[in-house]
Amino acid sequence: MACSMTFLSFINVFEHLIGNNTIIGALLWLALVLGVFKLTIVFLSFGSLLASLTVLPSTSYKRYGLDKGAYALITGASDGIGKEFAVQLAERGFNLLLVSRTLSKLEAIQKELRDRFGIDVRILALDIARDDPANYSAVQDLCADLPVTILINNVGQSHSIPVPFLETTEQELRNIITINTTATLLITKMVAPKLVHNARSLGCHGLILTMGSFAGLVPSPLLAVYSGSKAFLQNWSSALATELASDNVDVQLVVSYLVTSAMSKIRRTSALIPNPRQFVSSTLSNVGRRVGAQERFATITPYWSHALYHFAIVSVLGAYSKLVSTINYKGHLDVRKRALRKAALAKKD
Repeated sequence: MACSMTFLSFINVFEHLIGNNTIIGALLWLALVLGVFKLTIVFLSFGSLLASLTVLPSTSYKRYGLDKGAYALITGASDGIGKEFAVQLAERGFNLLLVSRTLSKLEAIQKELRDRFGIDVRILALDIARDDPANYSAVQDLCADLPVTILINNVGQSHSIPVPFLETTEQELRNIITINTTATLLITKMVAPKLVHNARSLGCHGLILTMGSFAGLVPSPLLAVYSGSKAFLQNWSSALATELASDNVDVQLVVSYLVTSAMSKIRRTSALIPNPRQFVSSTLSNVGRRVGAQERFATITPYWSHALYHFAIVSVLGAYSKLVSTINYKGHLDVRKRALRKAALAKKD
């Protein structure tokens, strides 16, 4: 009752302000309607986010041929998030094709997963930083005659430390672009036809997950090349999702903030920084949903704190706002200064 009276009082005041000016009145009513509509969208999106994190069941991987002897191909599979994807997909019962640079690490993972889960694990060691056509042919050969239904584009590279674009070495620039974009696209081009064929022949769906980043969600000064490469993957992945939808291949970009890994150089977990096991678990449980990426098609920000952070940035601050870019710049500048001081001290020792 009190709420109804308050609302009616608001309407009376609103109409009094309008007076007899029909143009101003129309504009104010339009602003009110649009504001209510926007708030409704925000509340519904937040409700969807909370439902994904709390009550919705985990994704069923029978959709991707789990009960039909299917294989998952994972790049960057020897460490961190890539290795954890391998472990957790093996736990679910998928056979694996693992691609990474270091043969000894791949062989160790191959033995571990075969022994623990009794699955077929095949490996391919190659240096993706070398933009060699033979690399992509080798990936294609690895998939030959196998029921591959999942591709996880996990391989990636960032800057060694935050660095101004004008001071970025040509080699680092080329490595980031080659690994994050060129190799990801060409590997997908080799594997995606297999996913389409196998989805049709097995009567299931295919799945392509590509690792994104908050650096692609918002402009990231002092990580400009890496940020640009991840933003590129955002639009490419969303476009690919539309192209492959009619072929029953699901495509999603996976957005992450910081995760403890060799690339992030972070060792301690926190509420905002999960370990690879926690992050991959949240990803695989929420495939097909958006969670924190409510405003983005074919995109998922799966980990709970990352999801809330993503939602707040987009809904409150604006992903491309000057404020967000400035905050990012100051944070990365501080990291750069500390890294340079540490390097200088190590040089003295």
